[in-house]
Amino acid sequence: MFHPDFEKFSNPIAVTLLQTRNLDILVARRRLIHRLELKIEPGTSWALLGRNGTGKTSLLHTLAKLLPAAAGEIYLEGENLATLSGKPLARRIGLLFQQGLPAMPKTVFETAMLGRYPHHQSLWKDNREDIEVVENALREFDLMHLSARSTDTLSGGEAQRLALAQLMAQAPALYLLDEPSNHLDLAHQLKGLQRLKAKVTGHRSALVMASHDINLVSQMCDHVLLLMGGGKYLAGPVSEILQEDHLSEAFGCRIRRIESGKGEAVFFFHSA
Repeated sequence: MFHPDFEKFSNPIAVTLLQTRNLDILVARRRLIHRLELKIEPGTSWALLGRNGTGKTSLLHTLAKLLPAAAGEIYLEGENLATLSGKPLARRIGLLFQQGLPAMPKTVFETAMLGRYPHHQSLWKDNREDIEVVENALREFDLMHLSARSTDTLSGGEAQRLALAQLMAQAPALYLLDEPSNHLDLAHQLKGLQRLKAKVTGHRSALVMASHDINLVSQMCDHVLLLMGGGKYLAGPVSEILQEDHLSEAFGCRIRRIESGKGEAVFFFHSA
């Protein structure tokens, strides 16, 4: 099993955005993650790849403090995640759920504005800064013209873009995305997610994205955590992890990697 370069320190390094130590995750007595050692630095974008049931969503929920770890520790900017909660936690970690936003009788603008809630210490009243942040997020995901629409009239793709816009308005230090390309057409997959990545890297935040789309991952991310099953994993730069042998083992079928000649690669399933 390959582990990323990981120096042993008595205390976590403050500059590291997120660090796990000996992290174990069990669901229904089944070990999904075993002794995960991971460091996520500011400005990086990570992908979680693996078959269904290998622990991608469970890991995201554990990093967001929605699911307790069976063992190990998680540090966020040098602080033990166990000590953080409420608004301070929400200002630093944002999660896009796989199922999207819950149904609410609100407009697109009001729903996006909910992302600003963690930034208010007392009675919440929208200010000019909040409005500008939300408007910019809606523009990034081509939703400004729908700002007065009720969310229950949106298509699946529009609702997913709204969930991404709300997360962008939240502006956490760590963005956790569970299948963010769900319901998005190809244009919005590339354009919307690249805009989110640009914001993340430009603000020295970090992104962790669970996905089944190897080609999307190769364009969006610079590091990969490949879940092999049974708690095993590979972690490292995209160029090292997205290799035919690793991917074929992880997904249980033959996967071919074809170099495009422009320093990029295309991946496809091979039936033979």
